[in-house]
Amino acid sequence: MTIKTELSGEGRATQGPANSNLLDLYRTMRRIRTFEERVGELFVRGQSAGSMLHLSIGEESTAAGVCDAMQPQDTFTTHHRGHGIFLARGADPKQMMAEIGGKETGYCKGKGGSMHIADMALGHLGANAIVGGGIPAVVGAGLSSKYFKKGSVSIAFFGDGAMQQGILYESMNMAALWDLPVLFVCINNQYGMGTRVDQATRNTAFDQRAKAFGLNGAVVDGLDVEAVQSAARWLVDDARAGKPGFLSIDVYRFFGHARMDKSPYRNEEEELEGRKKDPVRFARDRLIETGLEKEAALDDLDKTIAAEMDATIDFSVDSKAPPLSSMFRDVYAVGEPEPEPVRTRIDRVLARDEA
Repeated sequence: MTIKTELSGEGRATQGPANSNLLDLYRTMRRIRTFEERVGELFVRGQSAGSMLHLSIGEESTAAGVCDAMQPQDTFTTHHRGHGIFLARGADPKQMMAEIGGKETGYCKGKGGSMHIADMALGHLGANAIVGGGIPAVVGAGLSSKYFKKGSVSIAFFGDGAMQQGILYESMNMAALWDLPVLFVCINNQYGMGTRVDQATRNTAFDQRAKAFGLNGAVVDGLDVEAVQSAARWLVDDARAGKPGFLSIDVYRFFGHARMDKSPYRNEEEELEGRKKDPVRFARDRLIETGLEKEAALDDLDKTIAAEMDATIDFSVDSKAPPLSSMFRDVYAVGEPEPEPVRTRIDRVLARDEA
């Protein structure tokens, strides 16, 4: 069986069972799916920080396929739905869950929460809750890579809602003009909050917009993680050679925009049909059908992953919240005096008046 992916750019990519790493891709997607389910549980238990978090269930192929094409020196930014991407890049799920729980053992010591996780060590230049907010950062990273000859590619992950943001087009134009090692990845989950994509724009062929700026462009069905992987490898390799690109991945967001969103703008029939586009189930079935893995072995793998992700909740709950004294830590430069907290100033003023 040969799996072929038709790209809307230059050429065709192929992937067959002999050189398949589908099991690794499945493992990554299953870890993301299970982690996101535990994130939802943490929220229901009232043990997550803040009132908002956004799950990427149904979008796992994007994270697994694109991150598989990256090299260790590569960098990236994510949007508010970026847990899975960071996990696919090699993040520690315990530290991630602790950050989502607002604990000091988290990646940003509990200050970033679900939507602002970052880790320079893994090339994560930051998640951003502003639609399209993380996109221009990769242009700067790409310019730095080119100038210093780092050989790295910088990737911006964003949703289809960002396709209506002007900063994306400024960024694509600059990347193309300067031949930067940059890849723009649109995760088209069909909805920007509660607005269906075809109600937000007349032309949903997003790769055409990128090509107009002189970028490589491709659209791929996110149901098949190997198709995503093939397209990403082609585009990342070209970007590393100075030909920036754009990849649009069609997926379906299984649940509402945020954890509390019951998605009243979608009927039950649409949701049931959309959830048939399950990349995790599709990969599992293909592994069994092609003889790459036994169903029992996959069951054991799923159980192992479930236990791993169960432990993330315990780790977050058992971790301590950051002390008030750390409020300004990592905000100001080393050696710069920290501002006095309002509470401390009030206590000082009251103490002086009493004296």
